[in-house]
Amino acid sequence: MAGKTATGRPTTSARTRSNGSRAAEGKEQTTFSEHTPQGRLTTQRGLFAGPSPIVSKDLYAEVPSGVVTRGRDTLVLEEAARVSGNTYFGRFPASYWQRWTTVREVRAELVVSGSGLVAVRASDYEGEPRTVEAREVEGAKQEAVSFDLKLDKFLDGGALWLDFETEAGQGLRVERVRWTVEPPEKIRPTAVTICTMNRADDCLKNLQALAGDISSLETLDAIYVADQGTDRVDSREGFAKVAADLGDKLHYITQPNLGGAGGFTRGLYEVAGHSDTEHANVLFMDDDVLLEPDLVIRLTAFSNRAANPVIVGGQMLNLLHPHQLHVGAEYARLNTLEPGMPVEHSLSTADLMGVDEETGKPNKQERRLDAGYNGWWSCLIPAEVVQAVGYPMPFFFQWDDAEYSYRARAHGFPTVTLPGAGVWHADFHWKDWDEWHRYFNLRNSIITAALHSEFNLTVLARVLMAQLVRYLLGMQYGLTHTLIKAVEDFLEGPEILRDGGVAAMREIREIRAKYPETKRHDPTEVPGIASNDIGIINGGGRPSLQRLVLIKRVVDRLRGRSRFSLGAIPMDEASWWHVALFDTAVVTDANQEGVRVRKYDRDRMFELGKRGVRVLNRLRKEGKAVQAQYKRAMPELTSRENWKRLYEL
Repeated sequence: MAGKTATGRPTTSARTRSNGSRAAEGKEQTTFSEHTPQGRLTTQRGLFAGPSPIVSKDLYAEVPSGVVTRGRDTLVLEEAARVSGNTYFGRFPASYWQRWTTVREVRAELVVSGSGLVAVRASDYEGEPRTVEAREVEGAKQEAVSFDLKLDKFLDGGALWLDFETEAGQGLRVERVRWTVEPPEKIRPTAVTICTMNRADDCLKNLQALAGDISSLETLDAIYVADQGTDRVDSREGFAKVAADLGDKLHYITQPNLGGAGGFTRGLYEVAGHSDTEHANVLFMDDDVLLEPDLVIRLTAFSNRAANPVIVGGQMLNLLHPHQLHVGAEYARLNTLEPGMPVEHSLSTADLMGVDEETGKPNKQERRLDAGYNGWWSCLIPAEVVQAVGYPMPFFFQWDDAEYSYRARAHGFPTVTLPGAGVWHADFHWKDWDEWHRYFNLRNSIITAALHSEFNLTVLARVLMAQLVRYLLGMQYGLTHTLIKAVEDFLEGPEILRDGGVAAMREIREIRAKYPETKRHDPTEVPGIASNDIGIINGGGRPSLQRLVLIKRVVDRLRGRSRFSLGAIPMDEASWWHVALFDTAVVTDANQEGVRVRKYDRDRMFELGKRGVRVLNRLRKEGKAVQAQYKRAMPELTSRENWKRLYEL
């Protein structure tokens, strides 16, 4: 029989008021306390359709044959039909539960009506399926069915799922599918924190998604919205209703724009300030994701049964291509400033409903992976981590997630990226690299490397020099200046972080505004160029001898020689070796909404090139001393007192 899964409600303390907070006005402030479980702990629900029509139901349950009706929580099979739960959201990540939690048995619970076959199947680390248990149902009327399943053969990989089948003359209805485990003695309180800035409609949709599923999110105690924008969420017509639906769980805070780091850290700050337990969780969530609310259940349940405190991250699926997984698990090559590297055996930009071209097997994350860090589109951080390592660095944004995970790992807290716990986020490759936020990406990556890597300055300077040369050859002078400014500010030392990045954001935007190629134009209204004169000139593909080509392009640029005076270049062909052949290149922006005009400027190229060489020489000479400054300053920068100062509380 299915067990109860309700937990206790949070207690509330006296009414409080915090600077810039609408949450505390007129309502009581949540006090975070551990709850006594009231029945088994739900680890995930068996759902058969997504939170939006743009999401394929095949991500939840596949229909190999027959007529099947798939609802959010119900499944109806007509005669001679088959349904498989061997899908992204349908699978129970048995390998991760065996490795990281104290659970050794999971129960699959469901309610069935009618007749048919219910089977539990499993995979191993090679993806080979096996049947664990099967049961025939005959003429059931709202019958509860359960399977107790051992987690004992999944250490290197594999998952569990449910399959259903009917024969001629049969029909089967399935509902209320739950995967449950024995609860811990106490349930950790959890708060979701959403950082938002001028994405009021997106943020409101996610609040509505949480409110619409709040009865199932029993381990969720509070929702903090840190609104840092001028177009505020509470200005929307639907805000009053969602605030009423969420009741005292919602805490809406307005504060100065301190970037993603400042918005997310506010949740850690508030929970720590209103907690009477050392075992609370804070779940970071982006404002512009398409949310699968079951993510909250999956991450919080995993954290509640983890053998030791770990950071638990959700995976990212591509919003423009909802069937694609961004990456199964990732790490960063710190000394070469490369984030987002897929862990070995990880799926990467994989069609979750397709097959691997090499093996012919379905794209399932069978191997268990060890992540280096997890993006903050959805990431749960236990209070024990904050107590041991402090708060995030005041990076404004970019690399704050990686830095925090690597700092936590150094203190014995790994990061687990949990398969099947996913949200949809805007595809990264549809975002142009040549934007003002590249400054923070570069500067913060160097700081992170200084704090958590061997910080080989010869290697680092070589990497940055290669970027510098390629930007100059590609006529991206604003991006070149952005790189130079990032290195210069790193060398200024930790004082650059004292205001949380506010001044740096203003300054880099002002700097980049002076460079024409940083501006996007409508393709039919390119300044100074007749639309009919812009024809596509394709490249010849990646050169086999890149170093020789690089030398040739540099020599040609120094001599002012080019092959084409004007041409349009598609985004995927806008590499330095092709763009360097033009006097003027009209390049498609990565978001496909417009174009940018890059023009060869010999004087600017020389000026920026000389400045870049100087600053990289400084980095080689001064880098180790500056590294020591950041290490000394890190405890103060990541302290609660520093964030209190930044929040002006």
